[in-house]
Amino acid sequence: MSKAIVGTSPPQVTAREKVMGRAQYAGDIKLPGMLHARVLRSPHPHARIVSIDTSAAKALPGVKLVVTGCDTPARLWGPHRKEHRILATGVVRHVGEEVAAVVAVSEEIARDALDLIRIEYEALPAVLTPDAALAEGAPEIHAGTRNIGHEMRIERGDVEAGFAAAAAVYEATYEMHSQYPGYLEPMASVAAQDGNERLTVWASTQSVFLARARMAEALDRPASTIRVVQATTGGGFGAKIVEENNSLICAFLASRLDRPVRLVNNRLEDFQGARASVPAKVWLRMGLSAAGMIVAKAVRIVAECGAYSGLAGDVMHVTAMRSDNMHRVGNVRSHAVLAYTNNPPRGAFRGFGGQQMQFPLNCHLTVLAGMVGIDPVEVHKRNAIRTGDTSVHGWKIGSTGMVECLDMTRAAIGWDEKRAAPRGTGTRRRGVGIAAAMHVSGNRTLGNWDGSTILLKLNEDGRVILQTSECDMGQGANTMLSQICAQELGIPLSHVTVMAPDTDAAPFCLGSLASRVTIIAGNAVLRAAREAREKLLALAAGKLGVEADKLVIADGRISATGQPDKSATLAEIARLHIFRHGGEGIHVRATYDAPTVMHDANYYGNIAPAYSFAAQAVEVEVDTQTGQVTVIDSFVADDCGKAINPLAVHGQTHGATVQAIGWTLYENLHYEDGRLMNGNFADYTMPTADAVPMLRTDVVESNDPNGPYGAKGASETAILPGAAAIANAVHDAIGIRIHSLPITPEKVLAALREQNQKEAAHA
Repeated sequence: MSKAIVGTSPPQVTAREKVMGRAQYAGDIKLPGMLHARVLRSPHPHARIVSIDTSAAKALPGVKLVVTGCDTPARLWGPHRKEHRILATGVVRHVGEEVAAVVAVSEEIARDALDLIRIEYEALPAVLTPDAALAEGAPEIHAGTRNIGHEMRIERGDVEAGFAAAAAVYEATYEMHSQYPGYLEPMASVAAQDGNERLTVWASTQSVFLARARMAEALDRPASTIRVVQATTGGGFGAKIVEENNSLICAFLASRLDRPVRLVNNRLEDFQGARASVPAKVWLRMGLSAAGMIVAKAVRIVAECGAYSGLAGDVMHVTAMRSDNMHRVGNVRSHAVLAYTNNPPRGAFRGFGGQQMQFPLNCHLTVLAGMVGIDPVEVHKRNAIRTGDTSVHGWKIGSTGMVECLDMTRAAIGWDEKRAAPRGTGTRRRGVGIAAAMHVSGNRTLGNWDGSTILLKLNEDGRVILQTSECDMGQGANTMLSQICAQELGIPLSHVTVMAPDTDAAPFCLGSLASRVTIIAGNAVLRAAREAREKLLALAAGKLGVEADKLVIADGRISATGQPDKSATLAEIARLHIFRHGGEGIHVRATYDAPTVMHDANYYGNIAPAYSFAAQAVEVEVDTQTGQVTVIDSFVADDCGKAINPLAVHGQTHGATVQAIGWTLYENLHYEDGRLMNGNFADYTMPTADAVPMLRTDVVESNDPNGPYGAKGASETAILPGAAAIANAVHDAIGIRIHSLPITPEKVLAALREQNQKEAAHA
């Protein structure tokens, strides 16, 4: 028998070309006659464009094209609300909005040409906070909206009766800021239009088909006249799904020229143009029974989308309801409002709105647990949703390892011992905190399809080509798909090649979002490989004179059980499948569409085929003189169903943990009058290796009935509990609770001063 491949930890199939510097990112692509583009951005948060003079820029030697918003198609685009032009026309709504673009024979000339463009602006009143935007009489950023990008209300059960029966009720307001995605590769695109006016775009993207649909809409042309190819992508974290403008502008410029165009953001441009996460203010009220059961939850959310709504409404939707499904709770109420402001647009980010509620929820549960005298871990476990349950919003739980994650985390951090130990009174004090979370694996909300189609081609040498438009953005999708295929066909992992997503060659897929690729595309590959296996065995049975059910495939050979003389290589059978009367190559097409339903008008329905869970515990040290919080130990348990590649799961968990630590303690986008003041990695303080502890993780394999081999998503859940675990640990260490992120030294010192003043007043 072949050695098991699923469940082992081979290196990523893309690792070799990356470490050798041979991977082709979009910015590396060089085409004959290629030109270079640069973009001019608005310096104002809100202004009317009075006039634009591009004559000097056009006259500069080496400049091939200068365009403004008036040159772009009039058709508006957007994931939901149609609000965008490719370049701003008439009005700019945030600092950094794209106003004009130049194409020249070099980046240097294009940059010089930008300096020659003269724009006269008339400043307009800017609203820079949600409170200002939603105030009566505030200037509207988009006419007729009252500065509301989305609003939703949900109520289940009898919330007021639940509160009346509670033994403890706690309410507080939490504020969460925006986080830049921080990928290593800024947005980059190369586009070229051929003599038949077909446009090809190579882009750093998480979804080639969603990108193509967006380009077709914005360029006002048929989708079939556009081809999108995913270049090697250096991280996405949600920001490269469907909202960035880089590829749109590049595609438009190439459509106006007969030469390829390259557009690569520098880091400041990426800070200004990328969709950072959605900031939110959450008021939360919860009640607990004396036995520690959640009896009621009420929440009000004001989230901010910035100048354009994009996917921010979908993100807020997650904040408003997803965390309700991790516990057995029957009485919940949410009211959420998304506000337009004159800040840069916000959008999708890893965890997709889950962080914005898991921070308040997990902080709340720790406080309430203390009020009723029960350990927070026990409160989570008593309320944890179980396998077979249907949640308050209609989610059917096929598997859950939440309790196991909590137990594993509790033991790994030494929770019971450290909680029982006396607290120090010195300058440096330590505390522990814990939090839990859930996330979807797949999501039937973009439309009534949450599927994936795989084309499997068995070559005449017995090796396999997989054609898919699911995107590997560094998370290991290609490795996972290769492992499943190799396992089913009994071939080495190196004998499987996953082609780059290409809208002309690959079948339609939604791409890398909602932690869907493992369970959705993995199931499609499983089906395709098993069908190919059946074809091979049927043909081999005839050749070898052995019944198909007596044949096995291992190490690239098909052989009869107990009859080693009756065997053939996969290559021999693959060739035989072609070279015979009526023969053909083995090409298998398989589709998996999740057994889920779209939610109804009241947001009720089982939207995902599986749900992932995680728990995290941290130990922190707080310096009471400087206010500095340091995470000195962290453990995350991740319920991924089945770890197809444990090494990859651990890597994703480590990355998610560091991003959570960054959001909680270090990262903060600083704006003054709508202008970003720290749009570079020197001033935007992301956590470095010396700012995080040795990251400890493990997996819980709950084996979901809908997953391939029981697997479900593992790349997003681990980012969700970090902020609350740290905040809970800070409280455990020094007795203060920080309700707004990031937890900076200034906030810690201010809270300590207030605490000391209160103690002095009562002395």
